[in-house]
Amino acid sequence: MVEQVVKMGSMSNVIVFCFCLWTLLFSLASSAPNDGLRRIGLKNIRLDGDDVMRFKELRKNVLQNVLRGADGADIVALKNYLDAQYYGEIAIGTPPQTFTVIFDTGSSNLWVPSSKCYLSLACYTHAKYKSSKSSTYTENGTSAAIQYGSGSISGFFSNDNVRVGDVVVNNQAFIEATREPGVTFVAAKFDGILGLGFQEISVGNAVPAYSCHRYNMVEQGLVKDPIFSFWLNRKPEEENGGEIVFGGADSAHYRGKHTYVPVTRKGYWQFDMGEVLIAGKPTGFCASDCSAIADSGTSLLAGPTTIITEINQAIGASGVVSKQCKSVVEQYGQTILELLLAEEKPKKICSQIGLCSFDGTRSVSMGIESVLDKVERESSGGTQGAACSTCEMAVIWIQNQLRQNQTEEQIIDYVNGLCDKLPSPMGQSSVDCGQISSMPIVSFTIGGKVFDLSPNEYILKVGEGPQAQCISGFIALDVPPPRGPLWILGDIFMGPYHTIFDYGQQRVGFAEAA
Repeated sequence: MVEQVVKMGSMSNVIVFCFCLWTLLFSLASSAPNDGLRRIGLKNIRLDGDDVMRFKELRKNVLQNVLRGADGADIVALKNYLDAQYYGEIAIGTPPQTFTVIFDTGSSNLWVPSSKCYLSLACYTHAKYKSSKSSTYTENGTSAAIQYGSGSISGFFSNDNVRVGDVVVNNQAFIEATREPGVTFVAAKFDGILGLGFQEISVGNAVPAYSCHRYNMVEQGLVKDPIFSFWLNRKPEEENGGEIVFGGADSAHYRGKHTYVPVTRKGYWQFDMGEVLIAGKPTGFCASDCSAIADSGTSLLAGPTTIITEINQAIGASGVVSKQCKSVVEQYGQTILELLLAEEKPKKICSQIGLCSFDGTRSVSMGIESVLDKVERESSGGTQGAACSTCEMAVIWIQNQLRQNQTEEQIIDYVNGLCDKLPSPMGQSSVDCGQISSMPIVSFTIGGKVFDLSPNEYILKVGEGPQAQCISGFIALDVPPPRGPLWILGDIFMGPYHTIFDYGQQRVGFAEAA
């Protein structure tokens, strides 16, 4: 899903998203005759302020849906494709009808607007597939719908030949979108989406286009291996924005060897991630491993609010003051501290002090089993659920400070400071552009190797001179169990680190990008 090449800045006190969009302009860049690789060139195009303003509210809706843990809110629901328009050309039908699509490792369906889409404005601003114009079209007709949190598409499956690069997949199933309600896709620079995830998350259990390409490319001798790789050029002033390579990886785009980790849950490219470090110091949040996905459709680096708040505090990012947070710390901070010192189980503390209930494995909001209580919570703004979540964050924050042998007074002051750094409802946090050089390295442990992100890599800068705006590339997204908690490593991570998606061995590899 999740959900985004976004640089966020403020204009007239309104935070807007403005970033250099990476766009996949389909250039069938020729490879050496026998290297077995098929390349798709990338370019970057700047998004103007008007486009960014239209995307602002859409992102807010996505985040709100995820934070509520809405039914059916999967990683796809976290995606805001308008923030990361990685797109390139494909062709469907005979003769070929050309479409721009996002190449997205966080979803698995291919869809484009249909000529039978009559009532959605988005269909009138984009190319539409006309089955009557294709001699290779085969009727399917099965209904399909995909919910994206801030918007949705619905339609029906059809089958036709799909060309990606110079490879044609015969009789590929795809969705003809007949409804694209709202404004979500109206302002989009792309027509549709081509998912590069696994079939397990494919709507209608349709075989993903890349799965077909995998077999066709390998069996026809067009590629060496069932692999594709991303290289993203993070220099916006350069015309060449990078490329996707099908069949392997271009050694000119990385240094050293890749560190591989196995896919732990098929669907997304999900794997286990180890400790998160700030300035070389472990946060303790992923001491017993966390789950993460590598997602080309997400521009930022998303993670649980608890640790993202700590990261943003460490880099000097300012968010929105949370009165609820400070209230919990004021009333229960000392009690939480004393219970931790008494070696009570951290997961039970918030239920012990009455802010959460305990389901045997974790804390849950009080009264969550009761429909009546749920309605009352929602009508009162969800304050009980917020208190429970804040308590859980406070437990982790205090626990981390105890490991560093801080005094009780220092710990309570630190936690109150974190309350001030909680991200805004839209997730973004601003920083002082003049302080970038003094910000700490933030690191992620994958496959036993530590991958560093420097301030210049995780800070998004919009504009130059005194008008420049700088935004933290770390965004808070809380994915509820059983899928979460989950980290989403988007372009902030995939830019510095060349990424290989190995379909054959079901693993993901990272190496320093060149």
